[in-house]
Amino acid sequence: MLFPTVTFAVFFSVVLPLSWALMRRQRVWRAFIIAASYVFYGWWDWRFVFLLVASTVVNHVLAVALYRTRPVAARKTLLALAVGFDLGILAYFKYTDFFLSSFDNVAGTSWLTNVTLPVGVSFYTFMAISYVVDTYRGELVPASFARFAVFQSFFPHLVAGPIVRASELLPQLETPRDPRRVDTSRAFFLIVSGLFLKVVIANHLATHIVDDVFAAPNRHSSLEVLVAVYGYAVQIFADFCGYTNIAIGVALLLGFEFPQNFESPYTAVTLQDFWRRWHMTLSRWLRDYLYIPLGGNRKGRLVTYRNLMLTMLLGGLWHGAAWTFVVWGGIHGAGLCAERALGWRPHTRRQLWLGWIFFRASSFGNARDVIVRLFDAWGQPSPLVTTSVVLAILVGVGVQYVRPGVLRGLLGGFGRLPAVAQAACVAVALVLINTLGPTGVAPFIYFRF
Repeated sequence: MLFPTVTFAVFFSVVLPLSWALMRRQRVWRAFIIAASYVFYGWWDWRFVFLLVASTVVNHVLAVALYRTRPVAARKTLLALAVGFDLGILAYFKYTDFFLSSFDNVAGTSWLTNVTLPVGVSFYTFMAISYVVDTYRGELVPASFARFAVFQSFFPHLVAGPIVRASELLPQLETPRDPRRVDTSRAFFLIVSGLFLKVVIANHLATHIVDDVFAAPNRHSSLEVLVAVYGYAVQIFADFCGYTNIAIGVALLLGFEFPQNFESPYTAVTLQDFWRRWHMTLSRWLRDYLYIPLGGNRKGRLVTYRNLMLTMLLGGLWHGAAWTFVVWGGIHGAGLCAERALGWRPHTRRQLWLGWIFFRASSFGNARDVIVRLFDAWGQPSPLVTTSVVLAILVGVGVQYVRPGVLRGLLGGFGRLPAVAQAACVAVALVLINTLGPTGVAPFIYFRF
């Protein structure tokens, strides 16, 4: 169930008033929101609801057992069982075909099974891992099963993030939310801005240049390929930032605060700065549950470089079950090591653009064709480089350079308008977005991750 659709609008128009009507009766509210979230998740394929239920039950049982167990060896065993179970889900559904196809290429066999990837499995699995690890570390007291079920399945973050920590959401589930404290102005701004980024910018770039060029780069000029590479960099930002902005805004209307997931990433001056701004909830997750447990930067330079590379390689593999994603992670890992080792700033944007080629390419051959075509077809006609495409790229990058004070001022002014005027502004914005956006809604890029 995609956010920018009539189906979700109808779903949310039912859930929102019922959620607030039941909020004071917390047991009933929790049952209702869990049921609503399962309907949301099962809209595509109801069978995967059982996978979500299994993840919830197993992780809650093991987290409670961890909390009640004192012997160190037993606690480590329980932690290994929980993390092993979660990673096992990812390994089977996300990487079975990847590993089998890699084996087939070497051995000349044919073991492909075509396992269907459940939407959002990477997001709620990472949330479950953080829950049990924080319990193991003594940083978290397990919640009741109902509260954990809400945390795990809450539909605004369920299929696309942001990756919310238990320490960020569970405390909000302890008491009823107060509708008088909901910042509706900010919520509407996030939803409308997210729709604009997703429906207008991301979809326009995908349908007008990016998809065509990456499908057959040898049929396009070098200028078209260059613009398509920049276009994809903007597309993936607009698509993901837009979708998570909608998620944060939807959660806010329900009374819950989610962490910010993007902070003008293309204004970064280094790769380290970029990863502080891009998919921030994933960056913090990789830092706290992978990089630091590996030793972080506490065991000398060589170990630090190893940890950076392992973190980024695994982060690349998390994004997609293909060697092209591993290369993308390797490019970022090498850049981070270079920044730390040499004390200078590599050409961050060049590495980002090269990395996005591998991220978008369907294969190494496709990536090679894109890179070669960047140099050998200058001067050829470039009909796909239109005014609207260039404008979409400029807007997608330009919005990241708007000063926070300007946004706060606009948001404050919107918040001071009467409710009728706010509703009129939102309605006009939605009509414009629907007019400017292409026919239909392209699938959210991160659903396949």
